[in-house]
Amino acid sequence: MKTTPFTDIHIALGAKMADFAGFNMPIQYPTGINQEHMIVREGVGVFDVSHMGEFWVKGEKALDFLQYITTNDVSKLEAGKAQYTCFPNGKGGIVDDLIIYKYSTTKYLLVVNAGNIDKDWAWVNEHNTFGVQLENASDRYGQLAVQGPKATEMLQLLTDADLSAIPYYAFREWSFAGVQGVILSNTGYTGAGGFELYFPKEHSQQIWDALFEVGKPFGLAPIGLGARDSLRLEKWYCLYGHDIDDTTSPLEAGLGWITKFDAKDFIDKEYLMKQKAEGVQRKLVHFECQERAIPRCGYEICDAEGNTIGHVTSGIMLPTTKVGIGMGYVKTAFAKKETIIYVKIREKLIPAKIV
Repeated sequence: MKTTPFTDIHIALGAKMADFAGFNMPIQYPTGINQEHMIVREGVGVFDVSHMGEFWVKGEKALDFLQYITTNDVSKLEAGKAQYTCFPNGKGGIVDDLIIYKYSTTKYLLVVNAGNIDKDWAWVNEHNTFGVQLENASDRYGQLAVQGPKATEMLQLLTDADLSAIPYYAFREWSFAGVQGVILSNTGYTGAGGFELYFPKEHSQQIWDALFEVGKPFGLAPIGLGARDSLRLEKWYCLYGHDIDDTTSPLEAGLGWITKFDAKDFIDKEYLMKQKAEGVQRKLVHFECQERAIPRCGYEICDAEGNTIGHVTSGIMLPTTKVGIGMGYVKTAFAKKETIIYVKIREKLIPAKIV
């Protein structure tokens, strides 16, 4: 397995480690997933997300290139702003979802999912008929996500950049904890607020130590991927490989809002326009179990008669409410809010409401 600059720290802290996207990553610490979840919702926690991938795109045709290979309208981005989007795969599916950071009209940073780095790198190179300069900088960066309602106040102690002046989905490159050129990004995967920090990995220990020094009064704690999953699912954020993949279209996944047909031409535009006109056959829905149960990925979703109408893609027992929640694809006729569906768990049909 690959390691991050923080792997030895996680092990020393007693984290339960496991393979995630080929990296040896912390799933949870001795505190446990439920407590870690609440730390982020109520205070501040830090996630090691150094496994994520970073690609630089530079050149006169950088915007044209990104307009073609992504679904969202990159021309709407201002310098210092970020945008959520996806790579369509030419077959109606999704290569990956990603964030684009705009430095200028000739310089962009793409942040992609860890498990898709090699696939995405091959994809962008295959479609680089625009003569742009591509650089896979994934091995050069460390990345920490500092999340929670106390995150901004705590982070402000380590930089003279005015973090309160950086709006949601915007960023600055600034000095942080004595390290120059740290990307301070008002983004995250928890819905709890906070920043994601990108930095040359040789400064990883310095930044980690600085965070935990100023973080003592705030109750800062390291958070594993288990709570990262429960937090994102509580906010209904998709996870690539579960809720979206090469077989799911953006329209099926509820990502029509990042699919801008009127703005430009892009890979799969005609296919997706036809799908929009004809209507999708299935939709990704969010649901809450009406009985105590945990819906697991892969479980069948049925109608009242027990006929299979879809499957669960993600599910947990929510730490905050102790209610089983999940996401899954169902036939479009069953996708309206308040509809009662049934999750098949050990041959028993558990009622769940679409919310």
